[in-house]
Amino acid sequence: MAMIEKKDITIFCENNQIEKKYPFGTTLYDIYVDMQIYIGEDILGAVVNNILKELDYMVYKPKVVNFIGYSNPAGRRMYERSVSMILFKAVYDLYPQYKLKIEHSVSGGLYCELEGLKSKRSLPKIIVRLKERMKEIVARDIPFEREEIRTEKALKIFEEFGLEDKCTLIKTRNQFFSSVYKLDNIVNYFYGFLVPSTGHLSRFDLVKYYNGMLLVLPSQVNPEQFKHVVEKNKLFEIFQEFKDWVEIIGVPNVGRLNEITLAGNAGSIIKVSEALQEKKIACIAEMIHKKKSVKVIFISGPSSSGKTTFAKRLGIQLTVIGMKPQVISMDNYFVDREKTPRDENGNYDFESPEALDIELFNNNILNLIAGKEIDLPNFSFTEGKRFYNGTTLKLNTNGIIIVEGIHGLNPAISKLIPDNRKFKIYVSALTPLSFDSINRIPTTDNRLLRRMVRDSRYRGYSAVETLKRWPSVRKGEEKYIFPYQEEADVMYNTALPYELGVLKQWAEPLLRDVPPNAPELSEARRLLKFLAYFARIGVREIPPTSILREFLNGSSFRY
Repeated sequence: MAMIEKKDITIFCENNQIEKKYPFGTTLYDIYVDMQIYIGEDILGAVVNNILKELDYMVYKPKVVNFIGYSNPAGRRMYERSVSMILFKAVYDLYPQYKLKIEHSVSGGLYCELEGLKSKRSLPKIIVRLKERMKEIVARDIPFEREEIRTEKALKIFEEFGLEDKCTLIKTRNQFFSSVYKLDNIVNYFYGFLVPSTGHLSRFDLVKYYNGMLLVLPSQVNPEQFKHVVEKNKLFEIFQEFKDWVEIIGVPNVGRLNEITLAGNAGSIIKVSEALQEKKIACIAEMIHKKKSVKVIFISGPSSSGKTTFAKRLGIQLTVIGMKPQVISMDNYFVDREKTPRDENGNYDFESPEALDIELFNNNILNLIAGKEIDLPNFSFTEGKRFYNGTTLKLNTNGIIIVEGIHGLNPAISKLIPDNRKFKIYVSALTPLSFDSINRIPTTDNRLLRRMVRDSRYRGYSAVETLKRWPSVRKGEEKYIFPYQEEADVMYNTALPYELGVLKQWAEPLLRDVPPNAPELSEARRLLKFLAYFARIGVREIPPTSILREFLNGSSFRY
């Protein structure tokens, strides 16, 4: 039988707009070197036909290639995973008696603890030694090696390194093969790609943070700089509270969640999770009731955090203790379209506080507090105009106003309202679960999937449309919402440990419909892989008042 000739393949590089032929099986790294690609920063990976790949990826068919660095969100995730593995190796090399736990993102870095460390007084010295060891590993420029091996073999390797939670997750996936990353003398696995070698990871810091340490990452806006580390006491406390909650529920990681789900016991997780949330809302209502001077409750939070349902459930709890809440949406106070500010690209900036009529809002709230009746404005998003339909509002005895809107914590929004009249609540979905001890679940992924499902069910948007808008949404959050988190009197976490297993069944079909030629394909593929680790959970036992119902269907609230 004649051998099939392996012809050269055509590669088009988007970075320099050059098309060139290469031998069958050429790696992306070889192409990058040959074309002398320069993007103004270190190249960490590449997007090939809109799908993220590592630089050792071999090409066998014609491809469109775009090399990326840290400023690309996918590149930043590669960097974060890789520097986490360096920290894992440093702990393994110097302190094998402790287990590294990477818990959540906060203050421009990843909060980590050393499980088994009894005396916190020794932590500063340990951090100094770990940081020095990490720098040594970077200087050696050790390659990250990924290998696909039989799952049984991978499980034995992970067990040797004490990665039992990783083993639990892999067992529930029922795959023939699993990936193992090797770095010198240690192995691990990350749910996404890594950079080529440790030499690419010179920018990081490791500092003491509360009872653990913060692995500080470069700023994505300017990779040469770090964000200023600020202790966010309230945000950190809510993370710690939910760390306790997942222990109560008994699902500290995805593997354990899958085990319980596959055993047919997901209903118990749903019941306890919902009960804990309701108890917290009741506690917040009591806090407000004790502050006799409070007349306005501001509820703020990022996109898809469940603000609307939280406001409605809080209203019920306030009613139970004798208060009479009235809900006002800040969306009613948008200025007419021609007065809306524009962003740097000339597009309407609806995320800006200046898109709201702040003066009218303050005057209306002050009049309500004074016992006066107001004409409540409405806003037509279709016409871009404010209008009045005869709706009036006046506070009754024991009346209290609930204001929901993304700018609720910004002092400029309520500048005329006395502080003793206000109670501020920050609401977000701060995912309490992790994949395993060193692979956290980003809270932004949780909210993105919520929004995607809701956009499809209630707004008719495709996954492509949601993914396309998401960077702009995130930019607005970073600019207008997150800086004011600590202004809150209390924080509330709307994330439910079981929800990703529920969202999976709606999100996966939407993500699979993303066409191959869409730039959003890479993100869609990443989210599909992310969801593949979760066992499916049904909706039957989710109560009609659940925050999750806001994004699905079956809610007993009207939106």
